[in-house]
Amino acid sequence: MTTGELFLESLSSGVITQSEIDWLLSQQDHFARTEQAAMQRLGRLLDQGQIQLGCRVAPQPHLQLQVLKEVTEPFGPRRRFSLALAA
Repeated sequence: MTTGELFLESLSSGVITQSEIDWLLSQQDHFARTEQAAMQRLGRLLDQGQIQLGCRVAPQPHLQLQVLKEVTEPFGPRRRFSLALAA
């Protein structure tokens, strides 16, 4: 992962992992000026609480669909049943 990818991933997810911070700190002597500026911005976002220290979980679309069905399915049949009774 490059510093740019790490910066964008952290901005988009709002999370940076401890291993990513460790990597940044171990590589900071090799950063170009623009990379140093991006990492300073990342540090400020951490200080402000806009980026959290944590972990990322890989998306699991099949589980998201299953949860969606479990949450919304009970409303569908009941709603149709209650509409039929009201008519």
